[in-house]
Amino acid sequence: MDTTAFRHGARDAVPLLLGIVPFGLVAGIAAVNAGFGLPMAVGLSVVVFAGASQIAALELLGQNAPLSVVVVTAVVINLRYLMYSASIAPYFREFSARWKAVLAYVLTDQAYAISVASYRSDRPVDRKWYYLGAAVTLWAVWQVTTIAGALLGTGVPDAWGLEFAIPLVFLAILVPAIEDRASAVAAVVGGSLAVLGAGLPLNLGLLVGSGVGITAGVLTESLAEGTDGD
Repeated sequence: MDTTAFRHGARDAVPLLLGIVPFGLVAGIAAVNAGFGLPMAVGLSVVVFAGASQIAALELLGQNAPLSVVVVTAVVINLRYLMYSASIAPYFREFSARWKAVLAYVLTDQAYAISVASYRSDRPVDRKWYYLGAAVTLWAVWQVTTIAGALLGTGVPDAWGLEFAIPLVFLAILVPAIEDRASAVAAVVGGSLAVLGAGLPLNLGLLVGSGVGITAGVLTESLAEGTDGD
């Protein structure tokens, strides 16, 4: 174990904890609102470990949405992990399948962004242990804050505005990720449709926005490649 790389990864993840802490509290509170007891809330958090889809699924369950809608919503929201994993895979090529499974489990938006930025820099780094330092730190804080949120339940005042931390966290990740026309189109189309469909039942606006945004981005990239080929 490269403890130096692990510490560096953990240190680089610390600034993001300002957004993770309220995010985790909201997830715990959402579990209670959906009728989950502490064991179920903790189990969901440990097994699923996917903030945005976790909260969306809990909200849908709390509204007695059909299980198919819950599952499809969670899958669509988590489709971004396909892109993350494909992007970071070349850096993990030499690792064993067992290690890759561990690294995949703790993959998050923040861990991906921190690690890829470090790998692309000029400084040498032990990729596995740097990634684990960042990812495990985020995982641990997420679990602790989710448990705290479940214990607090609805006792957290609305005036604290914890829900506002969620879009802030994703905006901090989204904006730097818009690097070309395809990603910009996906962000604008998906975000616009999600906002316009905010009043739809069962959070279908989020599902529609995600699906159409991804499709728009893929089509834009395909058209651009076709134009370049000509």
